[in-house]
Amino acid sequence: MSYYFARKVDCSFEEAVDRVTDLLASEGFGVLTEIDIAETMKKKLGVDFRPYRILGACNPDFAHKALLAEDKIGTLLPCNVIIHELSDGAIEVAAVDPAASMSAVDNEALGDIAETVGASMQRIVASM
Repeated sequence: MSYYFARKVDCSFEEAVDRVTDLLASEGFGVLTEIDIAETMKKKLGVDFRPYRILGACNPDFAHKALLAEDKIGTLLPCNVIIHELSDGAIEVAAVDPAASMSAVDNEALGDIAETVGASMQRIVASM
């Protein structure tokens, strides 16, 4: 089982970030965190790194249900979506498959939530 959904996209890096953010919003997700890996690597290590952004996305309704079902599930939240430049210069978008990450948690109540959120992540990646 793969732990992510991914797709190469035909746009610039920044356009991909904007499109992913808009698609997340259309599925009821907000971006809680945004980590610019290239900037962080430059600042912390003094090294250059390819464009790589991590968006921490959250749908409050699903997060609330998951937290009620399993109080430690916050260790797996939010749902991460990455936009990064591949070695050939192509841009790829990848999103976590919540069903894969939550499969380690022995709680049946999370199954439906993970599948629903996973379907949203698949639609977002496919819509790119």
